[in-house]
Amino acid sequence: MSATPGPQSPIFIIGTERSGSNLLRLILDAHPRICVPHPPHFMRYLATPAGSYGDLSVEANRRKAAEDAVGLLRRHIHPWQHTIDPQRVVEEAAPTLFGVVAAVYDQYRQAEGAARWGCKSTFMVDHVDEALAHFPEARFIWLVRDPCDVGSSAKRSIFGYSHPYRMAHLWRRQQEQARAALSRWGPDSVHLLRYEDLVSRPGEEIERLCSFLAEEPHPAMLEHHRSPAARHTAGWAEAWRNAGTPVTTDRIGAHQAGLTPGERLLVDKVTGPLKSGLGYPVHPDAHACPTPSPVELAVRSAVLRLRVEFRSLQQDRNYALRLGRDVYVRWLRIRAHARVHLRRGHAGTPPVAARRSAA
Repeated sequence: MSATPGPQSPIFIIGTERSGSNLLRLILDAHPRICVPHPPHFMRYLATPAGSYGDLSVEANRRKAAEDAVGLLRRHIHPWQHTIDPQRVVEEAAPTLFGVVAAVYDQYRQAEGAARWGCKSTFMVDHVDEALAHFPEARFIWLVRDPCDVGSSAKRSIFGYSHPYRMAHLWRRQQEQARAALSRWGPDSVHLLRYEDLVSRPGEEIERLCSFLAEEPHPAMLEHHRSPAARHTAGWAEAWRNAGTPVTTDRIGAHQAGLTPGERLLVDKVTGPLKSGLGYPVHPDAHACPTPSPVELAVRSAVLRLRVEFRSLQQDRNYALRLGRDVYVRWLRIRAHARVHLRRGHAGTPPVAARRSAA
């Protein structure tokens, strides 16, 4: 690690959504040297279209990727306070999709006047190797939370799977990915942080976190809820209301009220050994819990989702933005599929002269 970390040592929060990542983002963003905007989840939504851009060392192809990234940002459910110039992204980006994403974040960093940028997209757990290939000094914070509490939160949130059983599978996969990253790259690159520890002893955990990041702790990190960024976040959606409140332990064990006994058993059945290895208790009868049938799971998931959508329509300021983003992402995927199909069609069509000769 360099003595003075800068743009070449960005910070990533990885793990599973509903694990306190907004809290951690705002704590980090309160540090005067670090900026962590709310993520548009570029890699999550652009990974599928990425193959349609072609060789990104070609400027025209890189421009397509940059324009799609900025288009996604324009439809972001948590608008950024700085406008990103796609032409600058094209000029400054390395010739990969992640290079384009990094150029967007670095432009935001420069507008903020910060030394380092951070990314809260927990889906970056699938792209650790890519990030380290670009930034060997990048740092990853593996934020983990009791999967029952994650499932309880997701059950009422518009983000993630509503059904706890499905959320448990996502939690297990993403924690396995994070654990593999820690094993491969070691504690100098990946720092394990439990949500429960962060909210129970924030001063101590923030000090350890800053040591990992090679930054001096700053008092503002313990007062993150007073920042304009926290108030801004809290006003957009019901799921983010707690962004404007001080650190609290009130949400530890939220599954006791948020999940039924059967749902807790299902979560433990799916996550058992990994959950136990991370220091969370597992119910001894979880293994015997019957797995829901596909029909039961589909129906229950649909009912839960409808309830969440109805509540979001009533309470979330960014409801229309989210729908617009989802439509845009689908359009990107349709267009990407068409590009690939046309490219394959052209590749399989012999030149005109060859066709005439064959005739």
